[in-house]
Amino acid sequence: MSRKINFIVLSILVVFCAFTATGYQELSTQIDKADTAWMLVSSAFVLLMTPGLSFFYGGMINKKNVISTMLQSFVALGVISVLWVIIGFSLAFGESLGGIIGNPLTYLNFKNVGIEPNPDFAPTIPFLLYALFQLKFAIITPALITGSFAGRIRFRSYILFMVLFSLLIYSPLAHMTWHPEGLFRKWGVLDFAGGTVVHMSAGFAALAGAIYLGKRKIEIGEHANVPHVILGTGLLWFGWFGFNAGSALGVNGDAVIAFANTNIASATAMITWLFYERMLGRKMSAIGACIGAVVGLVAITPAAGFVNIGQSVLIGFIASIISNWMIHLQHKSGIDDTLDVFPSHGIGGIVGMLLTGILASKVGLIYGETTTFYAHLIALLITAIFTFGGSYILFKVVDILLRMRVRPDQEERGLDLSQHGEQLE
Repeated sequence: MSRKINFIVLSILVVFCAFTATGYQELSTQIDKADTAWMLVSSAFVLLMTPGLSFFYGGMINKKNVISTMLQSFVALGVISVLWVIIGFSLAFGESLGGIIGNPLTYLNFKNVGIEPNPDFAPTIPFLLYALFQLKFAIITPALITGSFAGRIRFRSYILFMVLFSLLIYSPLAHMTWHPEGLFRKWGVLDFAGGTVVHMSAGFAALAGAIYLGKRKIEIGEHANVPHVILGTGLLWFGWFGFNAGSALGVNGDAVIAFANTNIASATAMITWLFYERMLGRKMSAIGACIGAVVGLVAITPAAGFVNIGQSVLIGFIASIISNWMIHLQHKSGIDDTLDVFPSHGIGGIVGMLLTGILASKVGLIYGETTTFYAHLIALLITAIFTFGGSYILFKVVDILLRMRVRPDQEERGLDLSQHGEQLE
């Protein structure tokens, strides 16, 4: 029976969707065609980031776990898409319940999510397009977590964790940060494109997973394919323009500023990583260049539309050095975060969030304002406790229900064979 339950649940959800969905009304409100075109493109850009992440992670793991590691990212495209339509979007952006989470009935099965704009979220584009753009963020967040436990988690247990994380961790955090009535939003917390919602939540969940699952029996060994890591980084960098510039929700000055800041912060972080490594007597490696570039992308994300080009250079520089230092510190700590998700995404998100509170135009600490910075400190503390503690509990719950870690013999064979019956030639 346990082998059939996944298909049975999916069948029930398909029937529910088919018989409860509402049709689209004819568009009566004028939409901005340029904004709509840009947001369609941006949504596609952000979706491309998840396959890019697959290559990025898959190239860094050993050859026994390439397929499983890449699939853990790729499968989120399917699982989260269905979940988002049914209830995820409503939990994140539905009618606010205390500023913490949305009413699950507001947009259940995309009810009332049509081609009319919604002035509370994006007044110049169809509301359906806004919901789909937000979906891409919801997809990549649990995919980011997978790098921390690559090589030692059962696939179906991971899928259950992903579902629970999306509903109970991601959706409330997205609501608090981006909904007009959200708790953090009303405090004045600034997160232009997901430094808190995406990267900090994924980073702390990754740390919880690494601690809960414990060390691998088999060390990572040689990277399976460094060119794939470079390819993945390129796809991530490309997609990140939609991630950040798309979060302006239109063709406007904020989009241009975010686009420029995204590029220069990543470029600065990559160069900083290489030169810092060389200064310490280490090789200037391709893997290091790629990690540095991604750290820069992560750090600029919350600040992308709120800082100038010089400040984005500073953000990339600072984040690169701190994340580099944290990676080496974490290795000494004994925490087995396989692909260094927490030092890269968690720490990168924290640095970006704090520097946003310091540098944000007109409201940052350097402009003599303290409210935003203090709000960011409080939100950071709440986010850390909520995402780390909540994720740790979810790992424990899933472990009780399905057992999360593969057996030692399966880990020895590699997850490609033991979980999927496939292997690289």
